[in-house]
Amino acid sequence: MTSAPRWVEAINKALSHPDNKGKIIYQVATVDASNTPHARSQVHRAFMNPEGRPELPLLVTSTDVRTPKVAQLRANQRVELAWWMEGSQDQFRLSGFAHIYPSPVAPGDACRATPIPEEASGLKALESTGFDWEAKRLEIFNKMSPGMRASWCVPHAPGSKLESYEEQKKWPQEVPLEPQNDEDKKNLETAKSNFALMLIEPVAVDWVELGIQPNRRTVFTRDGEKWTEQLAIP
Repeated sequence: MTSAPRWVEAINKALSHPDNKGKIIYQVATVDASNTPHARSQVHRAFMNPEGRPELPLLVTSTDVRTPKVAQLRANQRVELAWWMEGSQDQFRLSGFAHIYPSPVAPGDACRATPIPEEASGLKALESTGFDWEAKRLEIFNKMSPGMRASWCVPHAPGSKLESYEEQKKWPQEVPLEPQNDEDKKNLETAKSNFALMLIEPVAVDWVELGIQPNRRTVFTRDGEKWTEQLAIP
């Protein structure tokens, strides 16, 4: 019987540390067409795995389909994320593949999901079993606060030029799931259209424990669908 790799338990244990409350932000790096790296912070939403396949864990996060990272991931699905847990002094670096599933009604090419590489066994397993990507996307969207949903309702792509901060005061501040008027309904549809599900499938994990002496470091590597562990110098 297969089980989840030990690094999943390590992350969950670190997250449960009282001094790590709210430490659900990690930095995700992609590369563009000129091989220039780009890093940004993203919110960890959950872990999941293909049904009956705990050895293929995936991290669930989200993004705006208009961000540059989406185009970057269409060309190159490799990513690395760094996750620092200050309270327990744990650092996790996860390297693998990312997949973005956008709204099927997003405009133009934005409605196309990013490719899934053959090496991404977990994502391929979801694809082959008819996983309902749209249901998962909406599940994550519906869990957002009204204020967070409003961030997907901004009229321009993140990173676009802004003439004045005064302009932002005209944008929706909250997007409720139950619209009270036509404006709410329009904003909800806009936010849903821009909201994209993002899954990350690690194939290598580097865990450094700085909260104990002597410090420890363990490198987890997936070979096919099996995980190996190797101690390393911190």
